[in-house]
Amino acid sequence: MSRYPETRLRRLRQSAPLRALVRETSLEPRQLVLPMFVREGLTEAAPIGSMPGVAQHSLDSLRRAATDAADAGVGGVMLFGVPEVRDAVGSGADDPDGILNVATAAIATEVGDALVVQTDLCLDEFTDHGHCGVLDARGAVDNDATLDRYRSMALAQAAAGSQLLGLSGMMDGQVAALRDALDAAGFQDTLLLAYSAKYASAFYGPFREAVDSQLRGDRRTYQMDAGNRREGVREALFDVNEGADIVMVKPAMAFLDVLREVRDAVDVPVWAYQVSGEYAMIEAAAANGWIDRRAAVLESLLSIRRAGADAVLTYWAVEAARWLAGR
Repeated sequence: MSRYPETRLRRLRQSAPLRALVRETSLEPRQLVLPMFVREGLTEAAPIGSMPGVAQHSLDSLRRAATDAADAGVGGVMLFGVPEVRDAVGSGADDPDGILNVATAAIATEVGDALVVQTDLCLDEFTDHGHCGVLDARGAVDNDATLDRYRSMALAQAAAGSQLLGLSGMMDGQVAALRDALDAAGFQDTLLLAYSAKYASAFYGPFREAVDSQLRGDRRTYQMDAGNRREGVREALFDVNEGADIVMVKPAMAFLDVLREVRDAVDVPVWAYQVSGEYAMIEAAAANGWIDRRAAVLESLLSIRRAGADAVLTYWAVEAARWLAGR
């Protein structure tokens, strides 16, 4: 019997061109979506302290940033609005003159032919209590009353020019409710991205600064428990059955096992959101010289793709797209 291995897997790794030729998973600019924040009342972009390189935008700086994203070849932008005035029911969310709908119309005009303009459909940025829905007399989120607000938001966002609505509120029945409302109003072509497996995560911290969150308490009664894997798959299956065009797992890196199982369970595109805390950790480690920033960013994105994501929402979308294009 030979003292040497009969199979030498290292043959496939001996040069960069060979490694590229046999690579199982690719990462391309078109698979990246850039989340963007637009804040009412700003005249210029305002940096977000906990997310170096990310800003709250004015309408003008948002247009410029969206144009940069289109030029970099990213697949889409996801818009989040930060209003000046909030109330208990999030009135600004479905106001045609509200910041998110005005920004959506502007970006759809600016870059709607070059990438997919997407909007976050949730009340948390617009309520004075910071929850993703309206509250009942006991102070709990009222699922069905919230769906009525979501229907109105969906129609407002579709009318403003959003091509894809990101349903991030985690209300039961939200996909079916919004599909019915959109279809009845003639918006049959508006896509629904269901944040199906959205976990109550510690990794959302910097996002709270980005949207000036007014949250009191937590969202554990409607976002998922971090210990539940099978339930994430069940949520995705429910959303597909209700008419979701795409399903989401959020956060990404701490839930790659859920992402893989959802990908295996459904026959629609599956996306993942590399959230603010994931971004901030890598940026902080790189700033301290502990890791190679570019290598860590690209490896993190590749790992999410390898786990099964067809596209990734990431705050590095534009920078990573330029790296991948050799610019």
